[in-house]
Amino acid sequence: MKKQVFNPYLPLNVYIPDGEPHVFGNRVYVYGSHDEEGGRDFCVLDYEVWSAPVDDLTDWSCPGVAYRANQDPDWTPTRGYAMYAPDCVRGNDGRYYLYYALAGGGLYTGPIHAAVSDRPDGPFRYHGCVRNPDGSPMTDYITFDPAVINDNGVIRLYYGTSLFVSPERLPREGVNDERLHDVITRLFGKKEEELVRPLTHMMWANTVELDDDMLTIRQNPLRIVPGQLDSMGTSFENHAFHEAGSIRKIGGTYYFIYSSQHQHELCYATSDYPDRDFVYGGVIVDNGDIGYRGRTEKDRAMMTGNNHGSIEQINGQWYAFYHRQTHLNTFSRQGCAEKITVHPDGRIDQAEITSCGLNDGPLAARGVYPASICCCLTNGHMPHIGQQDHTDPMPAITHEGEEHFLTGISDGVTVGYKYFAFDGPGTLRITCRGTAEGILSLNLDDRVCSEIAVHPSAEWTAVSGSISANGTHALYFTFHGEGMLDIRELRFDD
Repeated sequence: MKKQVFNPYLPLNVYIPDGEPHVFGNRVYVYGSHDEEGGRDFCVLDYEVWSAPVDDLTDWSCPGVAYRANQDPDWTPTRGYAMYAPDCVRGNDGRYYLYYALAGGGLYTGPIHAAVSDRPDGPFRYHGCVRNPDGSPMTDYITFDPAVINDNGVIRLYYGTSLFVSPERLPREGVNDERLHDVITRLFGKKEEELVRPLTHMMWANTVELDDDMLTIRQNPLRIVPGQLDSMGTSFENHAFHEAGSIRKIGGTYYFIYSSQHQHELCYATSDYPDRDFVYGGVIVDNGDIGYRGRTEKDRAMMTGNNHGSIEQINGQWYAFYHRQTHLNTFSRQGCAEKITVHPDGRIDQAEITSCGLNDGPLAARGVYPASICCCLTNGHMPHIGQQDHTDPMPAITHEGEEHFLTGISDGVTVGYKYFAFDGPGTLRITCRGTAEGILSLNLDDRVCSEIAVHPSAEWTAVSGSISANGTHALYFTFHGEGMLDIRELRFDD
């Protein structure tokens, strides 16, 4: 069987969320944050840059640490202790510039920082912070989640974030500066002077041009896409900018990709100009498949959480990169990718989340696969999680030592994989353990193939069922019974 790639596309013990894919030369590089496996906070590890040949997306590698947080002179163990989502651009001098925001402590109050390297995968060295023409740090609005593009020699930097405010928390009489201050104080626990920001319309996506030093801004920031509080009556209403901005140019059209107020979806907006007149386009991908073929939030395919990523054309094919949540929280996020189509009229259809991702077609229904490559893991009422562990019992992707597996599988939980290519009859062996007593109902698409008996076992044990199919199908199994089940791997035998 030829080598394959699946979601997540990096090794299971590597957690690179917020992926910004860029093709430089004959390789695609992914720049992202770096979460800890089973972590307790965002982005606590130093940057790594993973890459693959454009003609072999199964062959991902990383030369090691590309940039350390403590290389930044503003780093301390308690403030700026980590680095959030970066982006990289090739400067007009041929060097590679990495832009990032320090995390922790004075969140949202520091400037955007930059590092530089002669290679796209580093090592990078500290270059400086984005600054005003007078040399002072540029901190207009909310300097967060930088994105950057070399637009025919013009370096454009995009940044910003916006609060998500649930409707019941918005003042009934609307939002003005005084009331917005109250909302910010309530949600952030900060006073206006601590935020060091003007309040009026701070919650937008912004852009500036950078000078030849790749640090000095050429003009004041321009606002391009509104946040939730300013989106009413615009094309962005209900899909307003939240964070995770990214910029691409396809032909003569600028695509601004971002995480919306719903957080789990990546949306896009388009314009003929880099700094104005953006119009909402649609959803590119959602890490719970919400919206795909009418799927609702209450019927999400996976636990959802924040999302961040972008699009890139690799060897003639467009892909959307995004991330998913594991470990019952949002601090161990894994990078995933899906094929997309950019239509001649500029539209991008929402991609379906799958297990095959970057693979050239469906996965072969033979050999061994980790159970954690599932693209559906649901008890029928999966949550959207924030910045804390979710304590209610539910299925999740997790690990112990070197082992990666699914846990929390109880009565009614469905696990799904899209897609496998079948070639006749065979046997599926599922390696599992736990206190479960019951039946695994094995389905191809909506057709029941087998019912597999499961009994309690403290050790990993293989149970099996028969499959007979030809062609490409989604594979599902649903547990019916008592107790809890862990599942480690799937094995297809002839």
